[in-house]
Amino acid sequence: MRRIQRCVRWVHKKVTEEDITAFRNIVGEKGVIVDDVTKYSMDWLGKYSGECPAVVRPATVEEVSEVMKYCNEQEIPVVPQAGNTGLVGGSVPTGGEIVLSVERMTNIISTDPLSRVVEVEAGVILQSLEDHLLDHNLTVPLDLAAKGSCCIGGNVATNAGGIRFLRYGSLHQSVLGMRVVMPNGDIVDMRNKLPKDNTGYDMKQLFIGSEGTLGVITDVVLQVPTTSSSCNVAFLGCQTFEGILETMKLARKHLGEIVSALEFADEECVRMSLHHTQNPHPLGEEKAPYYLLVETLGSNEEHDMEKLENFLNIAMEEHVTTGTIAQDGSQAKLLWAVRENITVSFKDFGDKNVKYDVSLPTSDFYQCVTDTQARLDTKLGEGKANVVGFGHIGDGNLHLNIISKHPGCAEHLEPWLYEWLTIRGGSVSAEHGIGVMKRDALKYSKAPAAIELMKSIKSMVDPKNILNPYKVL
Repeated sequence: MRRIQRCVRWVHKKVTEEDITAFRNIVGEKGVIVDDVTKYSMDWLGKYSGECPAVVRPATVEEVSEVMKYCNEQEIPVVPQAGNTGLVGGSVPTGGEIVLSVERMTNIISTDPLSRVVEVEAGVILQSLEDHLLDHNLTVPLDLAAKGSCCIGGNVATNAGGIRFLRYGSLHQSVLGMRVVMPNGDIVDMRNKLPKDNTGYDMKQLFIGSEGTLGVITDVVLQVPTTSSSCNVAFLGCQTFEGILETMKLARKHLGEIVSALEFADEECVRMSLHHTQNPHPLGEEKAPYYLLVETLGSNEEHDMEKLENFLNIAMEEHVTTGTIAQDGSQAKLLWAVRENITVSFKDFGDKNVKYDVSLPTSDFYQCVTDTQARLDTKLGEGKANVVGFGHIGDGNLHLNIISKHPGCAEHLEPWLYEWLTIRGGSVSAEHGIGVMKRDALKYSKAPAAIELMKSIKSMVDPKNILNPYKVL
């Protein structure tokens, strides 16, 4: 476990018993936790942790406002937290901050099936919202492996991506409005429910992806799509990565508007995932070095299957050497399970694992894995680290993972990896955000003038730097 090291020293007040009493007066006795705070002060991977004197759990936007107003007056630092499922240490304290958890704010406020608009509080779990929307023939435009525990407020604050990005785009497109509590306690109501509203600055966009550094998101208004009556999933294998790229091009050409996901995994990722779940290999003995999961969503099953079969016939003549199509929903879930269990399976094979979430041109996608493996072989010796790759290849998002029991992997990769990405026009963070993990790497993806502008905005809205300090900037 790695305790977060603060890069810049900022003088904040240490929380006292008087402060704890003040918090209890605002949110009630059950709204404050001071004894067992481990699940709030440590990330789910056990990688980041920090001292946390109290967890304050408001139940309403008014209570959030009062807590923030008090903390601003007393100069008490605050870490906003939703599901705490992040991977870059952005939602845990660095040492001394209180955690402001929105886990009690779980109301689905309104649902309009005709306009396809839903308003929810920040603590609503993604899977719970999905279950609710299914009753209205609607769905969430976001799907993550952590959907059973991540919350909408955190999803929006980090601009979470996931496997539906290819179909529905980012949350910058799906979020119509929100309500935010500023560092000084002011409530800014931007809960617009209109898809078109061209009235001045689109201020909500500033908070999407801000990682809780500018305000506490308490309510979100989402534009949600209609559910698809037809869903097909294919799991394909290729002998070369170039074959994967060509197959992806064929999928875009022949499947067109019904493509909803294009997910990549190399052979090692699939092997570890199946070892973890103990499920059989979906392709039996006909394995391949590289795999592509293709999902389609549409409204006409016969039409969609015809397009899928046409695509597969062409792909298997040219690039695909093995593959299977799910025959029903249960088989589709098994194919998705291969992809969704990759991350959790890594714990079975190493305790010094390093994860990088990066974005890069698709042509360089797997070269990143190959070059990283070569560098670690040179620095550590062959066999000391196993570099694997998987991710959302349809939008150029690679999850680069180093599976190892050697503690020195990261020091040989940073800043080398970030420089490698910069040369190729990539980004140091595709969807996980910056947090504390990539704070020093921000300069590789943002120009100096852009970083200065970000700092200016932060200083303007949070002059005392009480809201999620030591994160992002």
